[in-house]
Amino acid sequence: MAKITAESREIFNEKMQPYKELVQQAFDKEKEILNLITKDSSGVGYKKLLLAEQMIYIATLYLIINNLSVTILDTKNTDALNDSRKTLYKAIIYLEEIVTDMIDAPFVDYEEKLAEISNTPLEKRYYIVRKLGLAIRLVIDAYGDNTKWKWSFVELEGRFATVTKNLFDMKDGLKVYFDPRATDFDNTVYYVRLIKKLLDKSATGYRDKYELSTKRQDDMRLGINYLLALRRLDILLNEKDEAEELKKKIIVWKTKLEKDQKQGICR
Repeated sequence: MAKITAESREIFNEKMQPYKELVQQAFDKEKEILNLITKDSSGVGYKKLLLAEQMIYIATLYLIINNLSVTILDTKNTDALNDSRKTLYKAIIYLEEIVTDMIDAPFVDYEEKLAEISNTPLEKRYYIVRKLGLAIRLVIDAYGDNTKWKWSFVELEGRFATVTKNLFDMKDGLKVYFDPRATDFDNTVYYVRLIKKLLDKSATGYRDKYELSTKRQDDMRLGINYLLALRRLDILLNEKDEAEELKKKIIVWKTKLEKDQKQGICR
């Protein structure tokens, strides 16, 4: 990497300044919404959806700052990347506060929470989770393969998968899924496919984290939990063959964990 000159540093600071100001304005907006929630408890779910979107927006601003650093200074801006990562966690936390962080649970367990944002159309929910997913992917790519955060991203993507699932109405949404004449049919099918993809990816991610890094039982159990959540969805979708294959896979993973426990391999 070439030495960073005072001139290039000055150019970077000048280019970065407008985005820093936008970040501050966005955080000020977050404070306004939080103060509003304190004063008025009505429509909290909708306000937290706005907060989640605000955090996604801020995360993208930090990514722009990092891109400027790479372009002008030929080096990543670690502070901007870390701030972007932390802000995405905040976005997920706001969504968890709306729809819970339950991974493998019957819809009835969080249906009441989801009802708080019942007027938010499926198309809007799908748009939000796609924005969040893209921001997460951009942050992970910006860090690169040799980052110390590699395995922590498994948690980030897992929690993203969970809120994506929980934002979907498993009762009314699945009625639309089985009705090609429904207005939201296409978005619903794409949304369900996304949920299945994310749950499967999270299961594999936690299994890999367990095998290649931590050997922590909690990681393997989380991987199994995501498989259970995926199987629960397959059953609702009447995808019997896939549900049966997942059942076998879950047994294999559980057997593997029990064997490792007996051999003292895991902790």
